Amino acid sequence: MAAGGGSSALQLPCVFSPKSRQFLALCAQDGRLRIWNTDSNTLHQEYVPSAHLSATCTCITWGPCRTVKEGPQRKKRKSEVKQVGEQADLLAMGTAAGSVLIYSAAKGALHCTLVGGHSGGVNCVQWHPEDSLLYSGSDDGYIVEWDLQTGKTKSKWKADRAAVTSLCVSPDGKLLLSAGQTIKMWDLETKGVYRKFTGHSTAVTTLCFATMRPPDSNGLYFLSGAAHDRLLSVWQVRADRNDKNSVVSFTLTDEPQHIDLVASNSKEEAVRLAVVCKDGQLHLFEHFLNGPCKKPLSPWCSVQMSDTNPCPQPIPLLAAALGAEARSLQLAYGNYLQPVMEKVEINTFERHVCLTRDIKTTLSLSMETTVSKVKTPVVNSKSKVLVPGLPGHQAPVKGTSEGSEKRKKDTGANEMTIAQRLGEIDLSSVSAGKGAQKEAPSLQTDNYAVLLVQGLESGDVNILNKVFQTRKDAVIKKTVARLPLPAVLPLVEALTQRLQGHPFSAVLMVRWLKAVLMHHTSYLASLPDLVSQLGVLYHMVESRVKMFHKLTKLHGKLYLLTTQVARNDSSNMASGVDHTAKLVYEEESSDEEAPDDEGLAGDDSDLGRGKIVGINAVV
Repeated sequence: MAAGGGSSALQLPCVFSPKSRQFLALCAQDGRLRIWNTDSNTLHQEYVPSAHLSATCTCITWGPCRTVKEGPQRKKRKSEVKQVGEQADLLAMGTAAGSVLIYSAAKGALHCTLVGGHSGGVNCVQWHPEDSLLYSGSDDGYIVEWDLQTGKTKSKWKADRAAVTSLCVSPDGKLLLSAGQTIKMWDLETKGVYRKFTGHSTAVTTLCFATMRPPDSNGLYFLSGAAHDRLLSVWQVRADRNDKNSVVSFTLTDEPQHIDLVASNSKEEAVRLAVVCKDGQLHLFEHFLNGPCKKPLSPWCSVQMSDTNPCPQPIPLLAAALGAEARSLQLAYGNYLQPVMEKVEINTFERHVCLTRDIKTTLSLSMETTVSKVKTPVVNSKSKVLVPGLPGHQAPVKGTSEGSEKRKKDTGANEMTIAQRLGEIDLSSVSAGKGAQKEAPSLQTDNYAVLLVQGLESGDVNILNKVFQTRKDAVIKKTVARLPLPAVLPLVEALTQRLQGHPFSAVLMVRWLKAVLMHHTSYLASLPDLVSQLGVLYHMVESRVKMFHKLTKLHGKLYLLTTQVARNDSSNMASGVDHTAKLVYEEESSDEEAPDDEGLAGDDSDLGRGKIVGINAVV
């Protein structure tokens, strides 16, 4: 059974029909319901509700297979008589306006509309397996039980303070699971709470029973998945009511988008699970539910799809359904406008399987008729077009040219390239004085973020170099904080590649890496394969840390050698100095005592002669 009861606001409702998997129902963003035939890969039916723009479809689920009663027809011959069996017919669609639409695939028309039950948008709908009953949960926190025979509300009760985001009815039709802030199990006879469970920290998008055993036997299990959560939790309904925590967890690469599960009837039978994640990958699990398991379980097989180009691009998987055999799968991939359905056999001996398909030819043939009906609006140079994205990011829109082809070529030749435009951008702000002329304002942080995202998506080295040249820590921090989460990991890979280059550029890259680790550590820590994705950066940092001690020793030795060489050079320069005296003074000794006046006069005369002699000798 496919878990189509709950869906997040970012993903589109998509679910296979039960049992035969003959049809795939899709609700587009414009509110149109499209039913595709999986055998022929063709559009079977398309239904446009009257209020498809104001009340878009938020959730969808198939009803139980039933025998369709056809209208009066001519009497058939014996050769034309075929055995009429049960087939998928009714579809329940919840809308953002609070109503529930019941569509009949066999008649190709709207069966009935259920209104008046909710005051908020419907988040999930679930069918009763036996009775003609339908359950819906809404943003108003109420659960409504609808009687499809009368088209009116049969019962309504308050389920949670917050919105009810997911519902699931047990296989025997006696219990109902609902998820809001917590997960509750209701007794459908008394409409009372049977059990309470802890739940998840975010909105629960998927609930489905994993076993078909009575709750009193400690063998009743159910599974839950939440938005932005890469773990699927399995809960056990115990007789001693000690069941507040999950017993088993399944690891995923992204939040679950579509789940198909084959329930277990006994302890000897394993539960088979196929989970399509938001990143477009498919994970297959198989586990025997017989008690708690401490470690999270990894998928025994992961499936990805890519095209046949020389540089392959991934093809997202939209939904998957398990077949009767363990290796058979029904896949839906591509886009929501025209999905491709295919039955495949998976090699169970390989942990990772990559399927290559060429879907461009089928898409181009089918899109030719629709593209021809689309008219491009005329945009002149005065109009301003706003596009979604980061603030300050505006897509350039070219005005309509009224000249000839020659004039178009001349204007195209004068148009500047992206590299030239980036070259004229002054990323450094110059502080001007009071009397100086004011410079043009520098780029804002949102423009930096836009340029960085563009450079990471296109792989343009010039754009990345221009952004990475900034030295302001405040600009770097704000730019990293404005980055969307899908661009964080490519940014780290680009920084790692530049850290291995020149040391001058590595100094700048360290600032960016520090800002990434400060703002997005929680996101990086939530990645299951973080070690393999950041292994190059980890080993590079570890090797440089080990070499730092050796480099400091080498630096000390080189410093000692350079100081000794400098001292030797200075001593050699000192030894080459001429030590001969510039002036020599010789004092004459006189043993004879002379009169004072004569002695003084004689001494002065001798001293004068001695100095002159000494100077002449030196000269």
